[in-house]
Amino acid sequence: MDIATLAPLLLVVLFGTLAAGLWVGFALIAVGLVAMAAASSAPITLVFATKVWGGLTVWDLTALPMFIWMGEILVRSRLSSDMFTGLAPFTARLPGRLLHVNVMGCALFAAVSGSSAATTATVGRMSIPELRARGYDEAMVIGTLAGSGTFGFLIPPSIILIVYGAATEQSIARLFLAGVVPGLLLAGLFSGYIMLWSLMHRDRMPAAEPATSLSESLSAAARLLPVIGLIVAVIGSIYAGVASPTEAAVIGVLGALILALATGAMPLRGVWDSLRAATVTTCMISFILAGAAFLTVAMGYTGIPRGLAAGIAQMGLSPYALLAALTVFFIIMGMFLDGISIVVLTVSIILPMVMQAGIDPIWFGVFLVLVVEMSQITPPVGFNLFVLQTITGRDIFTIARHAAPFFGLLVLAVAILSAFPQLALWLPGTMLNR
Repeated sequence: MDIATLAPLLLVVLFGTLAAGLWVGFALIAVGLVAMAAASSAPITLVFATKVWGGLTVWDLTALPMFIWMGEILVRSRLSSDMFTGLAPFTARLPGRLLHVNVMGCALFAAVSGSSAATTATVGRMSIPELRARGYDEAMVIGTLAGSGTFGFLIPPSIILIVYGAATEQSIARLFLAGVVPGLLLAGLFSGYIMLWSLMHRDRMPAAEPATSLSESLSAAARLLPVIGLIVAVIGSIYAGVASPTEAAVIGVLGALILALATGAMPLRGVWDSLRAATVTTCMISFILAGAAFLTVAMGYTGIPRGLAAGIAQMGLSPYALLAALTVFFIIMGMFLDGISIVVLTVSIILPMVMQAGIDPIWFGVFLVLVVEMSQITPPVGFNLFVLQTITGRDIFTIARHAAPFFGLLVLAVAILSAFPQLALWLPGTMLNR
């Protein structure tokens, strides 16, 4: 079967199986089976067993369950709620006041969870009731949280960066370093928008609250110390070269357990619940990776990746035109698939043509994560939207409308990163090339 006929058939199989409610891992395997049956005489069962085993026995992936477990521990402990109390006094004099807590809280929690959905759910459970009670505009409360929740994908330790690094054989330590400055840039853009909005809509801001004393501010700040200490222990050990990402993940789990149990922030039952939830999430991601590993080799047999790369090369697109086309492509994909599925499904096809265009694979990993972040707040399949729908009771399209300005800021961040690639490459080049 020729490529022109096979490619549409595989798309029909993919979206047909997904529309039928099949798990993403099964859907990827189904597409791979159809591809191999149509384009190759190789033994399918042998190829399947070999690639699934090879795709899952990657040492870098051992960090994945540990970082997921660390996030689950924090979700169930009082340490996460302490972040809201600790951050609130420091935003009182900023235009927008407590709306900045969503941005800062998500940035802090993302640095110890690595998960966008966990970041949104944890900070949302804390901040939404507090901000509603104080009379803050609901559209901004929901919008800031939906946008800032995406930090879990970018700010290290990012689960999706681990997946990208394992799939492309890139250094996870370099990817983590590359995500730091773009993550801070995105947080700055969000906070800047909040300040601008609050100055333009003073009538929609609640009355200022009484100023807190210095002693009250210091007492609140003390609640941040355990979480900040955990961030320093995990991220600092990687950046200092003391621990690999996998070893740092173990440090993070041990630190979270010690802090949660020593402070009475979580009962022993919570340890079991967190372990069970982390196991379920890890199995889900591993199953998607197994399906993607098989699909990757099956696509190689079809020749579609080579044909696609050759076709784009013949178009003579400049790197910027290629990135613009990929941005639109990933936004459309994000309307139907979650972020990890997008990465594992497309990276084996996209990366060769990206490298052929002279684009650094580490930089492209950060670019890809930024674009995939948009999928978290685009209907109909936007995980952050689903999380906020559960917390707020609002319908998903209302939440998406409130999140629209922050979608625009994500697009702006992609444009800035494309214009100034050193934003992602400077830190890993400085710290790991010494």
